[in-house]
Amino acid sequence: MKKILKKLLILSIVFMILTLIYARFIEPKLLFVKDEIISSPYIDKSFNGFKIIQFADTHLGDFYSLEDLEKLVIKINDQKPDLVIFTGDLIDNSSTYDKTKSIAPILNKIQASKGKFAVYGNHDLGGAGAKVYDDIMKKSGFKLLSNSKTSISLERGKKISLFGLDDFMLGNPNISSTFKDLNKDDYNILLVHEPDVADRLTDYNIDLQISGHSHGGQVRLPFYGPIISPPYAKNYNVSHYTVNENSRPYELYVNTGIGNTKNPFRFMNPPNITVITLNNK
Repeated sequence: MKKILKKLLILSIVFMILTLIYARFIEPKLLFVKDEIISSPYIDKSFNGFKIIQFADTHLGDFYSLEDLEKLVIKINDQKPDLVIFTGDLIDNSSTYDKTKSIAPILNKIQASKGKFAVYGNHDLGGAGAKVYDDIMKKSGFKLLSNSKTSISLERGKKISLFGLDDFMLGNPNISSTFKDLNKDDYNILLVHEPDVADRLTDYNIDLQISGHSHGGQVRLPFYGPIISPPYAKNYNVSHYTVNENSRPYELYVNTGIGNTKNPFRFMNPPNITVITLNNK
C-alpha cells in the first residue's frame, strides 16, 4: 500500500511540474484561429462572406515580444480579412516598455481591404499611455474609435455601422453621444474593450458587440472556468453570447486575447484571433 501511495505521489508531482512547464512555456506561445459565423436579417446580402478579424490584448512586454507580434501579423494576413479590429491593451506597461518605436512598422504590415480600426483598453490609458497608443495606432494605419462612429460601405451602397466606445475603467465613455446617430435599419457593430458593459446597452439597436479584456481568465480549470476574471469581465469572459432574446438579439463576442498580464501562465485557454464571417439570414 505504501509503495502504491508513493508512486501516486511521485506521479502527481511529475504531472504538476509538466503542467506548469506547459502553462508557462508552451501554451502562451500557441496561436489559434477561431472561426465564428454571425447571421442576421440586418446584414445585407452584399456582405455575405464579409470577413472581420479581431485580435485583442497583446500586452507587449515581459511575456509577449516583438517577434511574437510579427508571427501574429503573418497569421492575420493569411486569413485575407476584409476588416481588422483591435479591441485594446497593446502594451502591458507603456511607462516601462522601451521598444515602442518598433511596434508601428510591424502592425502596419496588416492588410485589410476595408480598413483597420481600434479602441482603447485600460492598459492603453493612464500617464502618457494614451499618447503612445494614439501615435502607434495612427502610424500603423488603424483608425481609433473613441465615442465615435464610422461606416463600411460596399459597391452597392449598402453599409454596416461601426461604433467605438472609450474604455470604461480609465477612459471617458459617452454612451448617448456615441449612439445619437445610430440607424436602426443598419447592421450595427460596437467595439468596446470591456464585455460586461453589454448589460447597460441592450436598449440600443446594437446587433453585435466585440470585446476583449477578459483573457478568458488566462488559466481555466475543467468544470470551473476562469480562476480570476477582471472587473467588467465577470459575466461574459469567453466566446459568443446572446445578451437578450428580443426580436432583434444583442450578440456579444469576447476574444480571450493574445498576451498575458500579471503572470506568464495560460492553461486550457490558448491565444487566438477570431475570424468573424457575416451572413444574411
